[in-house]
Amino acid sequence: MADNQSIRELVIYTDGACSPNPGPGGWGAVIIKDDSIISELSGWAQSSTNNRMELTGAVEALKALKKRSRIKLYTDSIYLKNGITDWVNKWQINNWRTADRKEVKNADLWRQLLIQVDRHEVQWH
Repeated sequence: MADNQSIRELVIYTDGACSPNPGPGGWGAVIIKDDSIISELSGWAQSSTNNRMELTGAVEALKALKKRSRIKLYTDSIYLKNGITDWVNKWQINNWRTADRKEVKNADLWRQLLIQVDRHEVQWH
């Protein structure tokens, strides 16, 4: 496929944190192409949670990319990695409810992340 050969390959590192949790929080992302940093992104929220900040870092990094890309995205968040690679499919089937029928926390950000992931080829690490 000639189209896939022209896709650029990127590495993204994301992180998020709050102190205390919940409380003021921040997120960051670094986008790398060919071993060179091409973008550094960050933001904050006056009141948030660690999980919201982790999700926001990934959403904002992917949103910043204007062209379809093949991405290796690295996160230290098990919540983010398991959520996007496993849980989110079940949540969608269950109308954004968990296995115990509770509303999925941070569903607004999960929905945004799905939109961004659909624009790219993302491998989660």
